[in-house]
Amino acid sequence: MGKEAKSVWGQLSDGESDGKLLWEPPKLIFRGAVRGIFQGHALRDLRVEGPDLVLTDGTRFTLEPGEAEKWLHAIQNPPGRLDKLGVKAGQTVVVEGLDDPEFLAELSERAPPIEAYEDVDLVFLGVEDLADFDQLEDLAGGLAPKGAIWIVAQKGKGAPLKDTQILAAAREQGLVDTKVCAFSKTHTALRFVRRKGGAAVAKPAPEDDDAGFDDEDA
Repeated sequence: MGKEAKSVWGQLSDGESDGKLLWEPPKLIFRGAVRGIFQGHALRDLRVEGPDLVLTDGTRFTLEPGEAEKWLHAIQNPPGRLDKLGVKAGQTVVVEGLDDPEFLAELSERAPPIEAYEDVDLVFLGVEDLADFDQLEDLAGGLAPKGAIWIVAQKGKGAPLKDTQILAAAREQGLVDTKVCAFSKTHTALRFVRRKGGAAVAKPAPEDDDAGFDDEDA
């Protein structure tokens, strides 16, 4: 849920050049002959001067007319967790096995979870062991055509489930992973959708991946 602009003139402390500007929360990235990555304090006093987006230290990026204001708004209003998870008002949302009061409170404000068995837009399934995947077939069968299942699991080397086990269990039900998102400080969410044709993947996932998923917020 970031932004990208090409042919941006950047004036940085190391020099000036034409390049690409990207907003990948929480980082503002400039890639050209001169490069830079800015976050935190560098974006605290962000402002607009004409067509320029100006950073705290005076670094400036010249954008197309009217674009600087849009960039300022996007940077000062980063997407929240529900935005990153694709939760929208009016969606049919189901939650299973996920005991996270803070998340449930957030969700209830936008799309209160209900009991539903068909045309479900989003499912959030918390897993702690392989037995938690027993309900995955039924949950996948109740998805709307463009529905998705977020499998939420503990992250890190001490997690009870390996990433490869999660992938294998989902693929056995004809699901394919499309995105990883930071769910909390301790948990990661992996998004799955139904594979075209719904065919399960027979080939097992490799067994030596202990590094864990890299959380992505895009």
